[in-house]
Amino acid sequence: MVNTRPLLTPSRLGDPVQKVFFQEGNAFRLEGGRGFVEFDDGTGAVYIGMSLRNVGQGIGVIHGWWFREGRELTPQRPDPDSFRVQQIDLAIAQNDIGYWEGALRDSGDPCHASAVQATKETGGLATIDLLYGDYDGGQRVISRMMLRRVYAEDSDRPPTWLVTVVRHWNLDRPDPRER
Repeated sequence: MVNTRPLLTPSRLGDPVQKVFFQEGNAFRLEGGRGFVEFDDGTGAVYIGMSLRNVGQGIGVIHGWWFREGRELTPQRPDPDSFRVQQIDLAIAQNDIGYWEGALRDSGDPCHASAVQATKETGGLATIDLLYGDYDGGQRVISRMMLRRVYAEDSDRPPTWLVTVVRHWNLDRPDPRER
């Protein structure tokens, strides 16, 4: 089964630009190794996305996600039952790039206010946990990604969000770090 296991990481900075569309019609250009956390005053929604690469050997199908403003330092594996269900089918082929997208549209959602705050912070920082597995629903993994807003030396250019991976947890087999 190791030959069918997906493993998602940030894409490389030189990877091609991808386009991301949301149901309201909002569209984003997603450059390699980057992401976004954007608040839309008109809809009140916070749109989040990341450019990813599947470095594993199986097709990676994203099942769910969780958002936190700031850096999540807890080394314990998140509870898979606490994840938001991914509303659209997102799959990333082996040795290929793809993306993840999510939105927080309900202002009453406990994560909404902190997501809006992350878009306004000068040193914006967000943690995204992704729950995914292979095409058959097995080989489940949670990968913790972090988005950090950085500013270009040229102040005329808008800031960008860089993506990094923090940790991976296997759900369907023992964790090699716990012996």
